[in-house]
Amino acid sequence: MKTIIGIIISIILIVFLINPQWLPLSAETVERIRELRTEHFLIERSGRITMAHIVTLILAIAVVWLIYTIIKAILHAFAGDDEHAGTVATLLTGLVRYLAVIIAFIWGLSILGINTTAVLAGAGIIGLIVGFGAQSLIEDIITGLFIIFEGQYKIGDIIILDDFRGIVRAIGVRTTTIEDTGHNLKVVNNSDIRNFQNRSRKTSLAMSEPSVSYATDLRYLEKVLAENLPKMYEDHKALYKSVPVYYGVQELGDSGVTIRVCVDVDEINVFKAQRQLNRDLKILFDENGIEIPFPQVVVHQGD
Repeated sequence: MKTIIGIIISIILIVFLINPQWLPLSAETVERIRELRTEHFLIERSGRITMAHIVTLILAIAVVWLIYTIIKAILHAFAGDDEHAGTVATLLTGLVRYLAVIIAFIWGLSILGINTTAVLAGAGIIGLIVGFGAQSLIEDIITGLFIIFEGQYKIGDIIILDDFRGIVRAIGVRTTTIEDTGHNLKVVNNSDIRNFQNRSRKTSLAMSEPSVSYATDLRYLEKVLAENLPKMYEDHKALYKSVPVYYGVQELGDSGVTIRVCVDVDEINVFKAQRQLNRDLKILFDENGIEIPFPQVVVHQGD
């Protein structure tokens, strides 16, 4: 809605640029705006800034903003619902935004009568000096481009970076923003993203490893699981991607036998599915008299 309102305002301003006589300005100011428009806003230094300069500057910024908004809308329209295309569109939009700011700045200087050739020449020398100190910025930008076009991850993917696990919320020209389950945002320079895991390429395993008493008949336990694991899948099809699988005995512990049951899920649901699987197995064991051991202290009293 804000974009639509902005486009309407920009169009109105451009109409006024074409027809400055509609503005409540003096005849001299209107004529000066027409001159600026005819000269493509490029004028020689006049020594003072007039109302014509200010009005023309505002209208020029509106033109740049309108073009940027149209390009942004076209990029996202072509991207559609495709996640990778949407990520590329977001990155290109960021590049266009930076470019629009630079163009608006230079154009604005021209409108105000500043010699932009000298400014750009000076900026080139300064840029060369600053460039040596901005190597990390350049590295961030180049790394971001490789991330996007190689498809290492995209917006909406779940990645693990160091000890931070979260959903990629934004990929910019310089940084990537990741949100964890607590809605905490981590903003990382693109060049610092190394040795990460993309957990969204394939389904993940939700794992439950309950222990049962050593007195439990494993053949009876395995029969109960074989009969009931398909029922668990039927009850939770929206969560489980397949029937949970019994993988066997994982460990012979101090107080019980640890078994492993896993199920395929989407990575975004891996913890929710693990909690659900733990609950289902606990209820199943209770209903079938299968004991889950817990630490006990035996006290011997002397005579």
